[in-house]
Amino acid sequence: MQQDIANYNHQLSEKKWQEIWAKNHVFKFDPNSSKSKYYVLEMFPYPSGKIHMGHLRNYTIGDVVARFKKLQGLNVLHPMGFDAFGLPAENAALQRGIHPESWTLSNIENMRDELKSIGLSVDWDREVITCLPKYYRHEQKIFGDFFKAGLAYQKESFVNWDPIDKTVLANEQVIDGKGWRSGALVEKKKLKQWFLKVSEFSEELLQELKNLNGWDERVLSMQEKWIGKSSGLLIDFAIANNNSTKLIENSYVKIYTTRPDTLYGASFLAISPHHPLAQEIAKNKIEIKNFIDECNKNAVDEQTLEKQEKIGIRTGIEVIHPLDKNIKLEVFIANFVLMEYGTGAIFGCPAHDQRDFEFAQKYQLKITQVIASFDGQKCELPFLDDGVLINSGELNGLDSKLAKEKMFEILASQKLAEKKTNYRLRDWGISRQRYWGCPIPILYLEDGRTVLVPDDQLPVELPKDVEFNGMGNPLELHPTWKHTTFKDVDGKVYKALRETDTFDTFFESSWYFLRYISAPENKAFEKDLVDKIMPVDQYIGGVEHAVLHLLYSRFFVKALNKCGYLSFNEPFKNLLTQGMVCHHTFKDKFGNWVYPSSVIEIEKGKFIHEETRQEIILGRSEKMSKSKKNVVEPINIVKSYGADTARLFMLSDTPASRDLDWSESGIDGAWRYVNRLWKLVAGFVVNNKQLMIGDIKSFGSKDFSNLSKTQIDLIKSIHRAIFFVQDELNKLNFNRAIAKIREFSNALEKNSSSNDADVQIMRFALQNLAILIAPIMPHLAEELWCELGNNSLICNAKFPDFERDLLIDDSISVAVQVSGKLRAVIDMPKGINKDFMQDQAINHENVKKFIDGKEIKKIVVVPDKLVNIVI
Repeated sequence: MQQDIANYNHQLSEKKWQEIWAKNHVFKFDPNSSKSKYYVLEMFPYPSGKIHMGHLRNYTIGDVVARFKKLQGLNVLHPMGFDAFGLPAENAALQRGIHPESWTLSNIENMRDELKSIGLSVDWDREVITCLPKYYRHEQKIFGDFFKAGLAYQKESFVNWDPIDKTVLANEQVIDGKGWRSGALVEKKKLKQWFLKVSEFSEELLQELKNLNGWDERVLSMQEKWIGKSSGLLIDFAIANNNSTKLIENSYVKIYTTRPDTLYGASFLAISPHHPLAQEIAKNKIEIKNFIDECNKNAVDEQTLEKQEKIGIRTGIEVIHPLDKNIKLEVFIANFVLMEYGTGAIFGCPAHDQRDFEFAQKYQLKITQVIASFDGQKCELPFLDDGVLINSGELNGLDSKLAKEKMFEILASQKLAEKKTNYRLRDWGISRQRYWGCPIPILYLEDGRTVLVPDDQLPVELPKDVEFNGMGNPLELHPTWKHTTFKDVDGKVYKALRETDTFDTFFESSWYFLRYISAPENKAFEKDLVDKIMPVDQYIGGVEHAVLHLLYSRFFVKALNKCGYLSFNEPFKNLLTQGMVCHHTFKDKFGNWVYPSSVIEIEKGKFIHEETRQEIILGRSEKMSKSKKNVVEPINIVKSYGADTARLFMLSDTPASRDLDWSESGIDGAWRYVNRLWKLVAGFVVNNKQLMIGDIKSFGSKDFSNLSKTQIDLIKSIHRAIFFVQDELNKLNFNRAIAKIREFSNALEKNSSSNDADVQIMRFALQNLAILIAPIMPHLAEELWCELGNNSLICNAKFPDFERDLLIDDSISVAVQVSGKLRAVIDMPKGINKDFMQDQAINHENVKKFIDGKEIKKIVVVPDKLVNIVI
């Protein structure tokens, strides 16, 4: 025994076992194994330099799953990599005068060491680093194949422009009108951009959500809403007097609506500032042009448009109501109408739409109710539900559903309408005006053609000699890099300019999980091997990626399938979205954030600054963030308490999907429990050394004839612990699994060994305890396994079997409440009568404290479960 029996030395143990695992390649994945595969993956990190508590929680969860599945006999693939492109590296180059590549690779070295220090069972030979040419050369080829298949194209469009990061943002990257990374107010800008045709797979992406039974319901709901399928009508509104104005060629404004049943209530038309009609009017009306210019200052995402004030401007044009030629409706240009959705034009029915109602009030437009409630009660406007039509001519009395069909028949007979299915999902703009990203492999030839960089010239690598001054894209400003030539099939050589935009970094993270499986030099991956290993059996990451990374990855797999790269349709079978790690915030009297490490609690609820001794104000618990200084460095916790303690705390008290509150008392408690486990096993080994001979014997019902009731009860508790811990780990209920482990170890601490049979049963119990904790506290488990006399590694062991018949307990735990508050838990024989349960509860020592001298109004008894004494 190298360790002190009284004190577990985590530093000695963890370093030793990590070196042994690495030396023996314990976690190396064998794609040719006859075992069933299990692919567990956490979303890979951006190499910021240090891991944070979110990383610790995410990767601990994934590692517990990986180790548990390995113990269950599966062939586990558990890789790791780094999402290494992105703006922070360019910002570092600007602020610190260091090249993005040097900064990134240095950060990766440090983060890799920190990740290894928490004991991850990762196959590091499969590491992927997305900023290396050996990775991104293949995504350049993938882009080329998408281009050839019509899935990648270029067009001029209004985009979300981040004025701080000086780059384009996808709609999904705009949060409350601000850039997701910089926090800057986003502007609208018209640029030529490259897009991936996500919209081609809208229906497929929607329908296959139904098959993702292992996904978080929140994510499924968010993706369904983001895809936004709707069914409605395209309706033509004729422009009044268009013959004289000749504003648009076909004399009609085509609108899309999902509520044709409200058409009789229409009082205006609204078109997007980017609608052809709006653009035409702006040529001759300066006030219209100015309004459109003002609209262009805001972001183009739907969320921002939804929250901003709804404003419009009269165009002076009217359209004819398709159901009544005598009614003319004003046409407005409105800031809330999206050109990208539907047709870029809507009819406004103020009585039955909140936005239209507010707009009509603002511009004093007519409000006509055309839908009444089914019960005939007077309803407050706007009335948004289905109902019965009123003020709608021949459609009066019809319910909304029938009225929609009837409306279509009427309009279709006049060739004024057709049915249409729409999706809110837009194509993915992948162009970014920055240096530190994968170059888009496109050339612009002197004769005006746009062509792909030939495959034999891939990868297009980033130039190293660039200047970072914070002004625009360094690739665009580079004196030589963008100038090249292109040799055509006829041998003619053309001057060419390289595309200077780089891919959105979500491009890299949309296929990295495939490269882990197979990483040949000459192609992105081996199709047969990827088809064999995919999908990822358990994926783990934050819910914030629901409509970014998770949706893009689903699209990518479908696009790769279409291009012949693979033969499946969904990348992730099961998805766990872990909660955030939170910590109380602290401020001084001036409102400045203060680090928790600088705060001392001098009495309950009263805090002072460690150095200045000034009063500190305790704030609410929030997600750990550098800006609010409520951060705790994981690596410091690992050094002080050990990786196993940190892992245990991350999983102990809170379900993985919920937010976790960090506390010093919590980590101290986890540390004490780690030491208790060490002392339990080490003490047993020291006290029974002479009986620790030979292999550890297994015990079950076959042995009961020669054993005492106490010994039999202990054996039953072993089998029950195995069952319950396995069951909870299978369900990813890590906190409940740990609770069962604690319950089991508490029972073992109370056990005494007085003869050889006791020792052998206890040895069997401790052996199983070591395996039960192995996925969660792997270093300690190896140490205990070794102390118990095993020569193998516990991570290569088999998760123990249990006897189902031994799961039936002869006793049950009954909760005893006094006026609804828990005051005791009593073990009672299973199936005992109510009188016995009541008598045991009333006479329990702790319960007596709360009922003595008080009137008992009634006693509620639930057989085998509960006694509630009401006073």
